[in-house]
Amino acid sequence: MAACLLFAAADPALAQDRLQIGVAAARAHNYVKAAEIFLPLATSGDPRAQAFLGFMYQRGQGVPQNWIVSAAWYRCSANQGFANAQYELGLMYDKGHGVPQDYVLAYTWLNLAVAGAGPERDHWVVVRDAVLSKLTLLQRQSAQLLAFTQPPAQPCLPIETGL
Repeated sequence: MAACLLFAAADPALAQDRLQIGVAAARAHNYVKAAEIFLPLATSGDPRAQAFLGFMYQRGQGVPQNWIVSAAWYRCSANQGFANAQYELGLMYDKGHGVPQDYVLAYTWLNLAVAGAGPERDHWVVVRDAVLSKLTLLQRQSAQLLAFTQPPAQPCLPIETGL
């Protein structure tokens, strides 16, 4: 079974099918099945599956709640430019959930998310600007420079919980 999942994750069309099956499982509240489907896709580098796992770990759906693991999966996805993961990671830095509280990194990730946002853009701008109001002028410049040059990528896998 594991070999089939790894093979499916390697083929983009099969991976897309597996992702849709995972999304359908999550929508049906079968979070354990969704997590089982997303994990091989996420470990093979699919940013959408990584973001889904980040969401599931953040809320404890189908997996034990763990903000550290959630932030790590969001980071994997955010480093690939997935706007939803960038937004969620920015919120985690703003609140200090699973990562050290850091308003500069919060603004950086939220700013990147806004740049790639879809219909949620207006709401994300309000949140980004609320975080911006917490920064000094020097911090604002630093955060905007980081968003322009991209934050330094941190390794995604294996995810270390520090425990």
